[in-house]
Amino acid sequence: MRSDKIPDKTSPKQGCDGSVLLDSPTKQAEKDSIPNLSLRGYQIIDKVKTALEKSCPGIVSCADIVALVARDVTVAVKGPSWEVETGRRDGSVSNITEALFNLIPPFANITSLKQGFLQRGLSVKDLVVLSGSHTIGISHCSSFNNRLYNFTGKGDTDPSLDPNYIKNLKKKCPPNDQNTLVEMDPGSVRTFDNSYYKLVAKRRGLFTSDSALLDDSETKDYLKKQGINQYGSTFFKDFGESMVKMGRVQVLTGNQGEIRKVCSRIN
Repeated sequence: MRSDKIPDKTSPKQGCDGSVLLDSPTKQAEKDSIPNLSLRGYQIIDKVKTALEKSCPGIVSCADIVALVARDVTVAVKGPSWEVETGRRDGSVSNITEALFNLIPPFANITSLKQGFLQRGLSVKDLVVLSGSHTIGISHCSSFNNRLYNFTGKGDTDPSLDPNYIKNLKKKCPPNDQNTLVEMDPGSVRTFDNSYYKLVAKRRGLFTSDSALLDDSETKDYLKKQGINQYGSTFFKDFGESMVKMGRVQVLTGNQGEIRKVCSRIN
């Protein structure tokens, strides 16, 4: 593990500061917001923090642990590794409303996606590269059901989706299904590879935000190039670089924030 220090910068609002880990007795924290209700793995972060506090108390922030674990989990599913910058501090604010309005939704179009990434200091390339993380993981049917049954409010389907893919999804997700889980990258859900780009190019991106990558010349060109050949792809290298950039978004450093003793509550 390399511990390059993140450049000091002022953070006007919550970003990569471990705020999503905080609990709220009234269920008003980020983790209680609708977009975050399906998040898992908090116990893994807690175990890492407990071990670190025994070995080197008050040194490693929860925000840094999240960044390091994200890298290590990616490697564990045969994905790339990258040098994680450290030096983040933990925030003390976690707001359910901020998470609801600041997270880019799965139904975002290409204009909203590009604008959202730009506002966070990330490029169009970062957008299409980081979208490639959808090669692993699952989603609730509720995140895309409108594409199958009521795309424009007239009981229709999303014309940007492959009709055969729609048929397969309907078998798994009945109308108004809120609970069933579907693989975002069927057949590759536990392997980090470039197959996501192949699916999107075939009009089989699960979310509207996936399909939207075909609506911009730069993102479309990138996904088609990356989907051609796993071994000639620059995706792994690009992903590590974009993760480093994302890990600098709205961080707390220096004397800002704190180093939490327990990740789920402030000191």
